[in-house]
Amino acid sequence: MLKSVRHAWCLLLLLPLLSLNLQAEEYEEGVHYQKISKPVRTQDASKVEVVELFGYWCPHCNNFERHLEPWKKKMDAQSYFKHIPVVFRPNQAEFAKAYYVAKSLGVEKKAHGALFNLIHRQRQWINTDEELAKFFAGLGVSQSDFDKAYKSFALNSQMSSGKKKARAYEITGVPAMVVNGKYRVSADMAGSQRNMLKVVDFLISKEKELL
Repeated sequence: MLKSVRHAWCLLLLLPLLSLNLQAEEYEEGVHYQKISKPVRTQDASKVEVVELFGYWCPHCNNFERHLEPWKKKMDAQSYFKHIPVVFRPNQAEFAKAYYVAKSLGVEKKAHGALFNLIHRQRQWINTDEELAKFFAGLGVSQSDFDKAYKSFALNSQMSSGKKKARAYEITGVPAMVVNGKYRVSADMAGSQRNMLKVVDFLISKEKELL
């Protein structure tokens, strides 16, 4: 009887270690996520940076929003989140500009969902700055404020920086997530969009240990 009790206590003590081992084995480099060839410098080295590479034109990114938005609300003070719009083709450039313009004008939250809805529900595309100005007018942005943001040096700089980051992250498809400039996660490797966030959580925990 005493031996049985001791055996049970030993198992209870080992359970946390076993669960950690299972978690470590669950997500493997090269299987569930990819290590980036050359680490990319982050904005704040005192925290864990999480970046989503996306495109408003992308149906998978649109679908990912329903998983991503509630997940972002659970992030703690040791990590922070960023978006980077990706441009693979010339006809996708206006949507990347839309993100940066919205951010500079302080209407990012309002514009973000509206741009996804414009494309994937209303089936409309934006090809020109005139069409983009019309979209922002619907959000209460004046033509002069739009022109100032759209024609700014800051916008050109952000577009250039976004392209460089996407290349450095070795992005070939979206949505993709990058943790601390070191690891890239995609639905293909993780198994699903929900699993992407589980793998990201695993990597965030891994990087927090190095802070």
